[in-house]
Amino acid sequence: MRRSALEEGKRWLEQAEEDLRWARDLTERGGYHIACFLAQQVGEKALKAFLYAQGEEIVLGHSVERLCQSASGWEARFREYGRRWSILDSYYVPTRYPNSLPDSIPARVYTKEVAAEAVQLAEEIVEVVREQIAKLG
Repeated sequence: MRRSALEEGKRWLEQAEEDLRWARDLTERGGYHIACFLAQQVGEKALKAFLYAQGEEIVLGHSVERLCQSASGWEARFREYGRRWSILDSYYVPTRYPNSLPDSIPARVYTKEVAAEAVQLAEEIVEVVREQIAKLG
């Protein structure tokens, strides 16, 4: 049996919340570059949760900014949120690959402050999506 749109959205949101737990943990334990990447993933999954909950069947892409643009078709405030949250897109590649950083590696570049800010943005996305999904049922 196929899941309802709301069930699928909740499933994606649950994974985003679980990833958020680990992003917080990594921020505290010193895995700053991975915490930044995971924060981007949290934002991506939470936004996909919103779109699936709205009934979209296929949601492609990894960009928080683009997913916010898509979500704004359902809730206009996502356009403004996207301006704030889009910084997470900059953590998608350079947090993982040495060749994206001249003369260094991700493990040396990202700091606790940067990771904490990324996690805070991810928390905001999860909270907004949680509220939006709750309105659906």
